[in-house]
Amino acid sequence: MNTKKIVITGGPGTGKTSIINELTKRGHDCIEEISRQITLKAREDGIEQLFLTEPLLFSELLLKGRKQQYIDAEAIQKDFVFLDRGIPDVLAYMDFIGDTYPKDFTDACKENIYDHVFILAPWQEIFSSDSERYENFEQAIEIHKHLLNTYKTYNYSLLDVPFGSVESRADFILNVVKAL
Repeated sequence: MNTKKIVITGGPGTGKTSIINELTKRGHDCIEEISRQITLKAREDGIEQLFLTEPLLFSELLLKGRKQQYIDAEAIQKDFVFLDRGIPDVLAYMDFIGDTYPKDFTDACKENIYDHVFILAPWQEIFSSDSERYENFEQAIEIHKHLLNTYKTYNYSLLDVPFGSVESRADFILNVVKAL
């Protein structure tokens, strides 16, 4: 079985995790975002914001984790699996902060191809910062632009998810996936 790997991406505070949680609640296989786990582990090690203090190290850990998630997704024996962010997100964030990254970052994007990518636009009404999300809304808009550019660089056709309730957004994604 060739399980379709479907990414749900977008800048910070766009509702990705809420949608992933809704899809999980409905019985779909989902792979959660891992950046918060990396951030919290770094805090345990005494580094408050690893992405801000050592962006390349943070991104290397994230890339390693996302590559593993890709492998994990391939092992799922279902028609499709949803992933909260994909490998190109790592590059988009590095581009956002203006940092460089090694060739293995771009190689990972070329070697691990997702079947479909849904993108969530910045949405002021639901945006909020927290202890792991340091970005403000204006930065979220800039990150969104970098996500669009990065995914397009790797030849993805992005599927825009309309604003609405978590349930209606999950319904939209499922209806599109079933039609693909």
